[in-house]
Amino acid sequence: MEINQDLNKPVDDNSLDTFSMKEPQEQRPANPEPTPNAESPSAQAPDAPKDSCCTSKKHCCHTAILVCNIILLIGLILLYIFHFTGIGAKTMHNPNAAAPVVAKDGVLKIACIDSDTILAKYQYAIDLQEELNKYKEAQEKSYQQQVTQFQKDYQNFIQTGENLTLSQQQATEAELKQRADKLGALEAELTQKVMQKQLDANIELLNRIFAFVREYNAANQQFDIIMRKTFNDSPTMYINPAMDITDEILQGLNEEYKTVKGKK
Repeated sequence: MEINQDLNKPVDDNSLDTFSMKEPQEQRPANPEPTPNAESPSAQAPDAPKDSCCTSKKHCCHTAILVCNIILLIGLILLYIFHFTGIGAKTMHNPNAAAPVVAKDGVLKIACIDSDTILAKYQYAIDLQEELNKYKEAQEKSYQQQVTQFQKDYQNFIQTGENLTLSQQQATEAELKQRADKLGALEAELTQKVMQKQLDANIELLNRIFAFVREYNAANQQFDIIMRKTFNDSPTMYINPAMDITDEILQGLNEEYKTVKGKK
């Protein structure tokens, strides 16, 4: 019987506008406006070395700004890649990450139970499955009997209907059609009843197992976590065999069921 029991911010298109992928253009100083009554070039000759030095400094300053802009752009591109692709996430420290849950004494006690083994060897689960199978067979038998009888009546009408009056033929046809409609609805109804009984049985079985595990754990090891292991959908790839308490839980379940069953 089968028991049926990430955190990046979404990428906004507008956020990409923050990162300009164009090469920054070099800013050139504006040409100085002409000064009235400017002297001839020959009169400015003594100051030429000073202007040349100033121009050289400005050129170096703009070059440094350009280099810084390029470095900043590269840094932004790398930040974008790391943020949206997850590269480097393993080494990124998150100060808001939740701390691991530990017991008060600093040791987290964990155990596991193989639910496949419980379902295969727990006598109550075995008896419950047999009861379900008998119920399903009884419903199918009842339905098949009605179908068989309908087929006989229909064949009889086909063979002897010509001996009936017209009104009798019409009445028989209407009755057979009504019975056929009911059989179609009955099949869906019986299927639903079997499914509901299966669901109720699963819930009752789970309640019994969970209740026993809680009481057994409180009276014995008092584990902090008891996990359920299955072959099909186990959330873990490996569990230390020393953590497996399936046998003792199974033994306790069967002893409890034997006592309860004996009192009935």
